[in-house]
Amino acid sequence: MLRRTLALLSLIAAPALSAQQGVLSLNRPVNRTLTRGDTARFTVEADSAFLMRLTVEQTSVNAIVRVMNPRRAPLGARNDLRRGTERLQVETAAKGAHEVQVFSADTTGGDVVITLTALEPLSSDPKKLVDQLLAPWDRRDGPGAAVAVWRGGRTLLAKSYGMANLAYDVPFTPTTPTNIGSTSKQFTAFAIMLLVEDGKLSLDDDVRKHLPELPDLGKVVTVRHLLTHTSGYREVYNSMILAARRLDEGDFLSRDEIINAVQRQPALQNAPGVEFNYNNTAFALAAMIVERVGKQPFAEFMAARVFGPLGMKQTVVRADRHSTVRGATTGYSRGPDGAWRDLGDLASSMGAGGIYTTLGDLQLWAENYQRPRVGTAASIGLMMTSVVLPDGKPTNYGFGLSVDKQESVKRVHHGGADVSHRSMLALYPDLDAGVTVQSNDGSFDSSLAFRIARAFFPELAPVPTGTPAATAFDATNWDVRKFDTFVGRYALDAAPQFVLTFTRAGDTLRTQATGQGVIRIFPTSDSTFDLRVVPATVTFHRDAQARVTGLTLHQNGNQKATRLAGGAEPAWVPSEAELAAFAGRYFSDELETFYELVVKDGKLHMTNRRIVSVEVRPGQRDRFSRADGATLAFERDRNGAVIAFYAGNGRTRDVRFAKMR
Repeated sequence: MLRRTLALLSLIAAPALSAQQGVLSLNRPVNRTLTRGDTARFTVEADSAFLMRLTVEQTSVNAIVRVMNPRRAPLGARNDLRRGTERLQVETAAKGAHEVQVFSADTTGGDVVITLTALEPLSSDPKKLVDQLLAPWDRRDGPGAAVAVWRGGRTLLAKSYGMANLAYDVPFTPTTPTNIGSTSKQFTAFAIMLLVEDGKLSLDDDVRKHLPELPDLGKVVTVRHLLTHTSGYREVYNSMILAARRLDEGDFLSRDEIINAVQRQPALQNAPGVEFNYNNTAFALAAMIVERVGKQPFAEFMAARVFGPLGMKQTVVRADRHSTVRGATTGYSRGPDGAWRDLGDLASSMGAGGIYTTLGDLQLWAENYQRPRVGTAASIGLMMTSVVLPDGKPTNYGFGLSVDKQESVKRVHHGGADVSHRSMLALYPDLDAGVTVQSNDGSFDSSLAFRIARAFFPELAPVPTGTPAATAFDATNWDVRKFDTFVGRYALDAAPQFVLTFTRAGDTLRTQATGQGVIRIFPTSDSTFDLRVVPATVTFHRDAQARVTGLTLHQNGNQKATRLAGGAEPAWVPSEAELAAFAGRYFSDELETFYELVVKDGKLHMTNRRIVSVEVRPGQRDRFSRADGATLAFERDRNGAVIAFYAGNGRTRDVRFAKMR
């Protein structure tokens, strides 16, 4: 969960859509009854550079809402809740008829109420634009957000919206401390660098020099590997999810369990230094190293060496999620009925997360990067330098910081996500400028910081492409045979067991995800395609020789995938008798967890005493996947009998569950 432990990779299969047509007018609710396969479509006329805001009250159905631009490309989509009110806000880029689509994500239908709540020009005043963008959080009955912008040591904006605590009617203010989740990782890396400067440790030290209780897994894991997400250790929160721990419902995880998880890992997932795998385990271990080498608790070290010297008077490390942070926000997420829930923070996130701070304190921190008063410019430069893997690929990550560009300007940033808190710190070193956004709403999109930066800093204006608007893509005249260059299989980089297969049957273009149904897709350019029945699109990528090498799945973020050798494999449709071979009780010694697999109504289901039964769907032979993206690859003995499965969910993979005899 810290920076999204498990991405929502699952696609929802649906039949061809019929349509209900209509027109949306401002603040005039429209009632619709949706059936499965039915889409309510509405036209909204809008000029370019307009803000459009919609609500969909899901009275008796889980609905997906999406907006398409005049060229039939998706502008945005939302499907966060099963009930309650979905809210979607988009910006228009072209004048014309925009289409709002609302369709059912359930196997049955139900009623919705769709309302266009705002349609207004985007302000050219950056401060007023921020008010527009954050209007959904400017309310007394929901969690809020805060934003700060600075440049050259001068604060350009510091403003808050909404509520810090709903139970006691406490507003969110610019000085309200809030949980910044994984944005904390840079502080842990900085603490390590201070100890390197002190001469007390080296980045190339074996981690076992400082944490001797960690096992020897055959390869040396260094402190540098921890800070760059290349250690090969399993990701602890993903592992706990595979162990059926309900982190989303407040399950406790002690710091000792993090050590224990590494001790029980039979082998590294990858050789240290050769693969980037975002990893909270590593940063939790890094904080422990700071404690061992610095000879004081991590929270005290940070207060004495960092927060105090920089004047960050409202910043603390919350070592225990049950300890009190004076005046802090409470994080909220929507429940199944749409009501706000206080789910608490992740336990034992210190090092990987766990810092509470304010807008002003984060500005002090960021300005120390530009004009160091604590730490050295050399250390900071190393933190802001992307690591390059042995195969020559950059990770776009330094030490606790992501490193890339926004347009042509260098950007250094890190987002954070605890259970119900979100944050983003975005720095532009060449501009001596930065933006931070914070929220106690679990559905807040912290990448909004980049949009705000573009409004305040002219250097970030998009570079004109020179392509005239008249050259809009015409899907009706596109030669579908060109799609054959994309036909094949693509494995998600974050979860290689999850494969998207693309095929063409005549004029029909299709994709199928591991363990899921076939979905028809539609071209929106010569390299981008829309899934339509789900809020997702794909963009194919070519190398310098014009060979198709991979794609990006745009669904709840951007998921990169690499093309696999060979053509598409035929679909595997196991019979009920074949499924029976997988039924049984399985146990993971590593996770100390049982799962039961049973066949019900011709389908294979997976259950544990702590979770409800969930279907696992077949993909390639002997491989299955769950709707949450977890995958199961079964192992057979020399006689063909099923003896185990290997489970994975992205950052944790190949965890063996042996079949009990």
